[in-house]
Amino acid sequence: MVNLSLIDALKQDLKAEAARLGFASIGFAPAADDPQRAERLTQWLEAGHHGSMQWMEDRADVRQGPQSMWPEAQSVIALGMSYAPEHDPLALEAEPEKARISVYAQGRDYHDTVKKALKALARWLVAEAGKRGLEEPALKVFVDTAPVMEKPLGEAAGLGWQGKHSNLVSRDHGSWLFLGAIYTTLTFKPDEPHEDRCGSCTACQTACPTDAFPQPYVVDARRCISYLTIEHKGPIPEEFRAPMGNRIYGCDDCLAVCPWNKFAETAARHKAFAPREDLVAPDIADLLTLDDAGFRQKFSGSPIKRIGRDRFVRNCLIAAGNSDAPELLPSVTQLCDDPDPVVAEAARWARRRLTTAL
Repeated sequence: MVNLSLIDALKQDLKAEAARLGFASIGFAPAADDPQRAERLTQWLEAGHHGSMQWMEDRADVRQGPQSMWPEAQSVIALGMSYAPEHDPLALEAEPEKARISVYAQGRDYHDTVKKALKALARWLVAEAGKRGLEEPALKVFVDTAPVMEKPLGEAAGLGWQGKHSNLVSRDHGSWLFLGAIYTTLTFKPDEPHEDRCGSCTACQTACPTDAFPQPYVVDARRCISYLTIEHKGPIPEEFRAPMGNRIYGCDDCLAVCPWNKFAETAARHKAFAPREDLVAPDIADLLTLDDAGFRQKFSGSPIKRIGRDRFVRNCLIAAGNSDAPELLPSVTQLCDDPDPVVAEAARWARRRLTTAL
């Protein structure tokens, strides 16, 4: 029989170790599948709200819950790292010649930082369990590259709740948490799930430039600027180009307007996520000149690197077309014959927009 006092003591020490490794939030949840969450996922997929993210559909059976992926799992340790911004994510809206990059992508790639810390915490847990006479646990660590539903698990573990914008909201860290999870065969006492505190607020729904929320708590990725600039590989549909404004990678609007952000302190932000100076307010003109080698060099160590030069420049051309800045015409025109047909089409669209604005 497992000594519960040993498990409880291990849980408390685990929280302290997580904080030492840079996690701002930690909670514990049962690993059992949740039929209600699974049904919501099924409905979302059946509505086509995942767009071209076929990997969501392909692994839907495993996304039903932790034990659907790993039947031996008994507990989930949900963790969050803060990336709370110092500056207003909406500040560049009035500077159309500048490019807007989502706050989360202005620093180092969170996948690397969070996973490194998760692995360190997992090693600590295995070693400590052995020292305390507990059976050595099996563990699996996840960021967001595996079929794991981190946001519902974070809610179940008490880190926060899934807000009307569908992202996790924390009373302490607002909408600015990178999430990770450790599945383990240890049975920890679960924390209480977090209650929904959105109330009657609709700020995130109103703020969305492309009306991507068919209803509260549901996002249609096909209309979401984050999806369109990061996941979507083809031409940006015409109806979304003007609303994109100068957003070239992701969109923070629905997160930035959340009233709970007033409690988020940059002091809790992990040092790896401090923004690079050159990504806070870059000139669109400079970004349009990037070839593949230049793109790779500039975004080494950044999550932006994964979308590749062509998709990135496509996004920059949409921003250029929305800029009303005729000085961008020479750079835009040079890209009208780009080898990538999607880039070339976006360049021709931007040229027409800028020419009309003259």
